[in-house]
Amino acid sequence: FKQKTAYEISLGLVGSEMCIETDIAIGYLTGKATGKLFRVNPNIPLIFVASVIPDADILIPGLVHRGPTHSIILITLIFLPLFILYRGKVLPYFIAVTQHPLIGDYITGGTKLLYPLTENYYGLHVNVESRINIATEWTFFLLSTLVLIETKDLESLFRPHRTHMLLAIPLLSLLLPTLAKFPTYVPKELFIPHIAYILVCVASILIDVKASVKNLRKHRPNTFFGTHR
Repeated sequence: FKQKTAYEISLGLVGSEMCIETDIAIGYLTGKATGKLFRVNPNIPLIFVASVIPDADILIPGLVHRGPTHSIILITLIFLPLFILYRGKVLPYFIAVTQHPLIGDYITGGTKLLYPLTENYYGLHVNVESRINIATEWTFFLLSTLVLIETKDLESLFRPHRTHMLLAIPLLSLLLPTLAKFPTYVPKELFIPHIAYILVCVASILIDVKASVKNLRKHRPNTFFGTHR
């Protein structure tokens, strides 16, 4: 991480993007709206994953943050086989992925939206600590919270489901800025939304783990003290 961080700081990329929880909030809102429009009921943990997956570039050596993985051209090409196989069912996840470079990262930083056609970065470069950005991120957080509650999606995240372990991916994305201030830092004004999404992910994962352990014990008799003949 050290080499990439130093390089990206020289480009002014690190610390100049919306917080991860806002990527998740926007991804959820856009993915949910797309699902409703096309009568698709998207998997919420998978929507959360799709919302942050472009940032996988921070874990891939040699890739500049907000480079190829943030290209709408490459994202579209990757999704083409999925569209062929699953058609409209994939659309909410495609929208959740593409909003990441098109909205959040575009507002506060710059992304290689048209890579490989051009290496240029496109963005508004709004300061992450500016009032307009703080207000924008809080707005998306509050809207996503209201929709999560109204649609009972939040309630569903607190019921055991095999896909909830996928939330480990957005959880890692949320913990990196918290613990290492990488690839960005969390302004104190956005600490509450950030912690809120961390708690949701942790609670959902723990509930699923507890249910899995309980189910395993139920179907697997305890043989520690031996078995009956």
